[in-house]
Amino acid sequence: MDWVIEARDLVKTYKMGEVLVEALRGVSFNIRRGEVVSIMGPSGSGKSTMMNTLGCLDRPTAGEYILDGESVASLNDDQLASVRNRKIGFVFQSFNLLSRQTAITNVELPLRYSGMNDGRRARAMEALQAVGLGDRMTHRPYELSGGQQQRVAVARAIVNNPAIIMADEPTGNLDSKVGKEIMNLLLNLNKELGTTLIIVTHDPTIAEQTQRVIRLRDGLLESSGEQLEGMKQ
Repeated sequence: MDWVIEARDLVKTYKMGEVLVEALRGVSFNIRRGEVVSIMGPSGSGKSTMMNTLGCLDRPTAGEYILDGESVASLNDDQLASVRNRKIGFVFQSFNLLSRQTAITNVELPLRYSGMNDGRRARAMEALQAVGLGDRMTHRPYELSGGQQQRVAVARAIVNNPAIIMADEPTGNLDSKVGKEIMNLLLNLNKELGTTLIIVTHDPTIAEQTQRVIRLRDGLLESSGEQLEGMKQ
């Protein structure tokens, strides 16, 4: 089986004063390359901690995490940043765009961090065209609608050809019509590029569009889900 993510007995413990908070308590699951998966759970279930761990934004306290064949659980901060830049594209609820920079400059950022110079502008232009913003490349975020800003964020996520796109409530700040457009865009990118798509959401209508739902509760795996019948490949 071609796994892009292997999470084995992941534990994450935070110390808050004298209290130890167990955000993850031995969670294990795998995700196939090219799969579309949602992660759901109530507040305090551990889904944000899981997203940070899978996205190499944080390290687990214990357990092993293998991303695209590379064990990352014990990497230092610089190594985590390198893996994050090469392997993962992020889409956030709040877009996280640099307000004073143009769309194309925002999309170029991952390429700049990876040290790419030759062809950087062309790659960014291609990514913006792929999300339907070829005519908005020189616009700044305040000159774009919410949906257009999220399209810029998606272009930034795909510009490095990552193994995985991780989307944290990607439609949360959008109305239902625009949110549907963004979900269709993400799903089409998965179909066309084969990029693994992981979506953290509380919205069951979003989860229903994914192939599998991973459910967390109280830091434990409640269900790793079976592929939904209508979504099987």
